[in-house]
Amino acid sequence: MRIPFLKQPPQVDVAGSTIAITGAARGIGFAIATDLVARGAHVAIGDIDAEAAQRSATELGSGTRGYALDVTDDASFSTFLDQVAQDLGPIDVLVNNAGVMWVGPFDAEPSVAAERMVAVNLLGVIRGVRLAAPAMRRRGRGQIVTVASAASRLAPPGESTYAATKHGVLGYLTGVREELRGSGVDLSVIMPTVVDTELAAGTASGSVKLLSPSEVASSVVSAIGSRRFQVWVPGNVGPLVAVSGILPQSLRDRVLRFAVPNQVAAVAGSSERADYEQSLTDPQDISTPPISE
Repeated sequence: MRIPFLKQPPQVDVAGSTIAITGAARGIGFAIATDLVARGAHVAIGDIDAEAAQRSATELGSGTRGYALDVTDDASFSTFLDQVAQDLGPIDVLVNNAGVMWVGPFDAEPSVAAERMVAVNLLGVIRGVRLAAPAMRRRGRGQIVTVASAASRLAPPGESTYAATKHGVLGYLTGVREELRGSGVDLSVIMPTVVDTELAAGTASGSVKLLSPSEVASSVVSAIGSRRFQVWVPGNVGPLVAVSGILPQSLRDRVLRFAVPNQVAAVAGSSERADYEQSLTDPQDISTPPISE
């Protein structure tokens, strides 16, 4: 099935805008940065791996800057926002992209992995909005785009805590959006299905095709132009989720079991995610996990 808006990049004018992206040294964040730089935006790449952020910025050129950023720390996030504003100008758009995911049976999930997901995926987004939105509100303009997940509305087996953090993100942004109504500051939440990144390695994509980071990047750029609040990727998933919500529970269960991948089964017996998930659970590696969606 062809999804036209994924095939044709939107005509969005971001030239000259200052856009800061978290977790952007690789994966979806880097794809977003690549698209925006090509459109003439001044882009700041924030990542817990500062060297990777600087390498990625150098690769993109055009004045792109790389910065150290730990989204779980107030001081680090504040410093990042201040440095970007000083170097590139007031931030027009913040893209909350950093995320981590542990996959497996709920009763096998290490507590440190659960805590890390909450810290990065949920509290990292809350922190970004809380620290960036006030300056935007004072200027009377700005936008915060958060790369969440289809798991904001769905909960695949094997991703229960991850889904809980993404449900929390959608709930938080829904409330804050009303608080910011009329301020000139818009919020957008991007909800892709499974994307071909390190975070999703070894998982299944269910009844939809595996997305590329560039397809998600295109949707982020589209959201910057349209200011839409909820953006599903691919676009046909949203209506299907809405329709399933009005079905009787037994029928809804059958529909979702067909459409939503069982990630417990997908990763069973596989070592493909071992190195990635080691970085979430090893205390010696916890300071530099790959926290890019």
